[in-house]
Amino acid sequence: MSQDKSTLSTPVAALGRVTLAVLARLGDMFLFFLESLALIFSSPSQFPKAVRQTYFIGVGSVLLILLIGLFTGMVMGLQTYYALSKFGSEGFLGAAVALAVVRELGPVLAAIMVTGRAGSSMTAEIGVMRISDQVDALEVMGINPVSYLVSPKLAACLVSFPILTTFFDLIGIVGGYVTGVALMGGNAGVYISRVQDSIEWGDVWVGYVKALVFGAIVCTVCCYKGYYTHLQQDLAGPEGVSSSTTQAVVLSSVLILLSDYLLTSIFL
Repeated sequence: MSQDKSTLSTPVAALGRVTLAVLARLGDMFLFFLESLALIFSSPSQFPKAVRQTYFIGVGSVLLILLIGLFTGMVMGLQTYYALSKFGSEGFLGAAVALAVVRELGPVLAAIMVTGRAGSSMTAEIGVMRISDQVDALEVMGINPVSYLVSPKLAACLVSFPILTTFFDLIGIVGGYVTGVALMGGNAGVYISRVQDSIEWGDVWVGYVKALVFGAIVCTVCCYKGYYTHLQQDLAGPEGVSSSTTQAVVLSSVLILLSDYLLTSIFL
């Protein structure tokens, strides 16, 4: 009997250890985020660094966001028109595309695209600085590495993500118009009026809240993985940086989708 209990407790204990390890890591990341957030306004020199990071993260991602947003809207328009035509409800195409893009697809896809483009770069940059002892050199010179390396990136993400989401939303609605109206023959006036009638400020506000949360997640996870890349088990040097970058992109994408579900559940 005791042997059966020990056999059953083994997987439960293993699950408990994994759960505690994940919660501990998430707690470390949250504290890392709070420290980075508190140091954003620690010095006037933070502003020019934040501007440079905003250019890299935000301006550098505009073309990618416009391209992905256009094709996402076109696919949404095509698929939604096909589905609505089965019920004779093609007039609701504008509302369906606009709500889907503004509330869900815009913030989520924009965040995932920026994660792949800028998030991986942030992890690799800080990871290389860590393994080459540049982070330790900052500490020796009396410079807070989190303030110098992470806080400007966090400020840039909090500014850039809502703006990029706005671009994605607008071009996504245009993409739905292109396929639903220009290609499938829908009524242009009905499409535009449905978009105007269906979108309320609350929908836009929800999208911006999600964009801010996603920006904080992406910056925190990517910078954290790069900052502590030297703690990678059995991996050192370039392999450790490569592993940290991969983990950062994957974990950021998973947390984006998880937090999207939680926020959607709250705001519905």
